[in-house]
Amino acid sequence: MADMMSILSSHYTAAALNTGTKTPYKNVDAKSYEGTWQGTYANTKKFKVTVSDVSGFRAQVKYESEGSLKFQSVLIKDNSFRVGDSKFTLTGNNKATVKTAVTDPVTSQTSLVTGTAKRDV
Repeated sequence: MADMMSILSSHYTAAALNTGTKTPYKNVDAKSYEGTWQGTYANTKKFKVTVSDVSGFRAQVKYESEGSLKFQSVLIKDNSFRVGDSKFTLTGNNKATVKTAVTDPVTSQTSLVTGTAKRDV
């Protein structure tokens, strides 16, 4: 029984460490992310992402869109982070792309909407 537990334990640890990517988290330039980003999705819905308290590769994010409000701690990796069903990707020059998975309440079909955000300067 002890052998079985050690085997399970070692496999569990190995599985927990496998995040699917080999890229390590790296500290980011806080000035590139912090601030309020506003934009419109392709379906004409407006959104706002407020990024604050960037430290290392961590940040606090507030996401607002019509009928949706989310507060979340995020990890920034490869110029992007996820908040709820949305992915924010920094594209440079005070611009970012935001992609959000949206589920239609009538059909239960999920689609991806994309928008471009600009940071308020």
